[in-house]
Amino acid sequence: MRARAEREALRVRAAGMLGAGTDVGEIARSLAITRKSVNAWKRAWRAGGVDALASKGPGGAVCRLGEGQREELERALEQGPAAHGWVEDQRWTLPRITRLIFEMFRVRYTPRGVSYLLHRIGYSPQIPQHVAAERDKAQVETWVKETWPDIKGLRHG
Repeated sequence: MRARAEREALRVRAAGMLGAGTDVGEIARSLAITRKSVNAWKRAWRAGGVDALASKGPGGAVCRLGEGQREELERALEQGPAAHGWVEDQRWTLPRITRLIFEMFRVRYTPRGVSYLLHRIGYSPQIPQHVAAERDKAQVETWVKETWPDIKGLRHG
């Protein structure tokens, strides 16, 4: 938000310089911006004055899911993949979530769009930790305490 306000202030400053008759090249050099930007701002300024240089708000596409739908999606994600038919493993993938969104709301997203949506609602990508479901924790601890020291000792011996 602060960066947007700073860019808007820069455009307004350029408009002041344009109004004073300063050359486009000089404005670009003094504000450390491209001539292309100054020329675009000059066209906008001529067409609509300083108001035409005002920020138009944050960029990007408007979310296709409403607030209630995003909350419903969060609840569905918290239930886990198995609750939605993916029983082979317990990982949410972008293609799975893309499909889930379509099945729940009949709204199409690309996997990249789903990534942006997940970020917007507070999720971040995670690298799955691969642990066998059949893993016997007690047996692993026994191996680490009894077998591993023997193996480790052989390497140093």
